Amino acid sequence: MATMNLTLKVWRQKNSQEKGRMVDYKVTNISDHMSFLEMLDVLNEQLIEKGEEPVAFDHDCREGICGMCSLFINGEAHGPDRGVTTCQLHMRMFKDGDTITIEPWRATAFPVIKDLIVDRTAFERIQQAGGYISVNTSGNTQDANAIPIPKRDADRSMDAAACIGCGACVATCKNSSAMLFVAAKVSQFALLPQGRVEATERVLNMVNQMEHEGFGNCTNTGACEVECPKGISLENIARLNREYLKASIR
Repeated sequence: MATMNLTLKVWRQKNSQEKGRMVDYKVTNISDHMSFLEMLDVLNEQLIEKGEEPVAFDHDCREGICGMCSLFINGEAHGPDRGVTTCQLHMRMFKDGDTITIEPWRATAFPVIKDLIVDRTAFERIQQAGGYISVNTSGNTQDANAIPIPKRDADRSMDAAACIGCGACVATCKNSSAMLFVAAKVSQFALLPQGRVEATERVLNMVNQMEHEGFGNCTNTGACEVECPKGISLENIARLNREYLKASIR
């Protein structure tokens, strides 16, 4: 087991009203087996022992499922590894003596709450605008499991549903676009017969809410797909555009 000493440049911001700044910290004897969040736990233990304010960062499952641990590390969403969230990023991706810059997501629609924590409820409002099925199922309805669905459609729907709403797509986009997120939520229903009933209303409401929240337009650079920890495909954005065009014509 190798250990390393690191310099951390961490964004500190007391609240959304005050200006933030980068603060340098030294951490020592960091195991390369640690996750990135465990390394931050060590930093906070040191700060608490000194009587200083610990660094606020978001986390929950620490298993790459919830998407809460979103950090911008050395200019990359979730850090230098691929297909992982910040909690799945291990310190073996860094070297002894490295300087690591740690920032929150940078997007107008994701205002900073404190330090490295941002408010991502804009995503929740987009989903509430139409990312669900509310069809009345009372009475003699067909069992959903009895509806034949082509395997390809089912697989693509499940791939889209893998989105955990972490916001890496927004953070890495030059325009802070939420197109990949919205496309994933629209696609997971658009590909299944159960979701076709409300398809028109859903895509219009979700896209309108996305624009209302202040997210930018798609840059078509593909950076969102590269940084997405779940590998959500750009094909979903093409599907979103088709669904939106059909809904607009209707």
